[in-house]
Amino acid sequence: MQLIGTASELAALADRLRPEPLLAVDTEAASFHRYLDRVYLLQISSRTETAVVDPLATAGLGPIGELLADPAIEIVFHDADYDLRLLNKEYGFEAQALFDTRIAAQLLNEPGIGLAALLEKYLGVKLDKRYQRADWSSRPLSPEMLAYAAADTRYLLQLRDILRDQLTQKGRLGWGQEEFALLEDIRPSPPDQAEPGWLRLKGAKALKGRELAVLREVWEWRESAARKADKATFRILNNEPMLAMAKVPPRDLAALQAIQGVSADQAQRRGKEVLAAVERGLAVPDSDLPRVPRPQRRPPDLAFEQRLEKLKAARNALAVKYDLQPGVVCPNGTLEAVGRAHPKTVEEMGAVVELRRWQLREFGEALLGAMV
Repeated sequence: MQLIGTASELAALADRLRPEPLLAVDTEAASFHRYLDRVYLLQISSRTETAVVDPLATAGLGPIGELLADPAIEIVFHDADYDLRLLNKEYGFEAQALFDTRIAAQLLNEPGIGLAALLEKYLGVKLDKRYQRADWSSRPLSPEMLAYAAADTRYLLQLRDILRDQLTQKGRLGWGQEEFALLEDIRPSPPDQAEPGWLRLKGAKALKGRELAVLREVWEWRESAARKADKATFRILNNEPMLAMAKVPPRDLAALQAIQGVSADQAQRRGKEVLAAVERGLAVPDSDLPRVPRPQRRPPDLAFEQRLEKLKAARNALAVKYDLQPGVVCPNGTLEAVGRAHPKTVEEMGAVVELRRWQLREFGEALLGAMV
């Protein structure tokens, strides 16, 4: 394993890897520690070498983007979704010719689809789990941390070979290739404009107007403090104490420190700011108190509900027949789309955009028959 710490070393690495037909890639971020997540390490392996790239030292990952976008190079990830979103958000990278070993494992109904479980099962490799929540934004990184990071790609091409062979033997490689192709379009999710972050906290929608106002002000204070300090929000204040404050607002430091989940250090260092946020919530005029929006409910549709139950029963039977998890055969959301469309032919079912083409080919007739 080599650590790439300069722009010239990165350029040389990219030149060496460009002729390779297969590359394994992984990234390390720091969402457990930082407010804004980014790529703090990138690991990349060919059949013959493994490198760990420090983008903080190389002034970015420019040449890596060219490798990801090269259709002549198959890029292997394990659980590519988050890596691809992060690489696109920070660098604008797009990838082609992907293979995801996690998706392959799902299509093979592996009992454990995590990388550690798969490597131990097929290659006898036991990954060190000590650094799963390490702060990859810290520098310098220890040799043990770098070795841990490198292991995530060092064996990935061998695992890809094994899983690809099994998909081929089961006649499911085409399923996987369709799923892998969909990964090429993954982009960062836009901010949820439907409802604010403070309303998405577990338990928030059970609160009333004044309680919501206090929660909103404390949540917005926490966001501002976390952004300023570049720390994960829970390192500023956990969700549970904020909900407790909304229900029984503390008016002084003693009351604040009495709330479960508020440490003495938090009360001393940030107590005045928290109490000020609570007071802002208490000062909101009654006419401006927030309300929980209630979504408009669909009118009852008994025929649709009956179709959906039949579709679920058929899907579950297919899962047993094909030795797959029901959600892999067809997720509930897709079944709902099929049930609402109520196609009369397999061709009409093909218009349901949520349905994968391989699902249509393999399961279309059975799902259609279930709705008769």
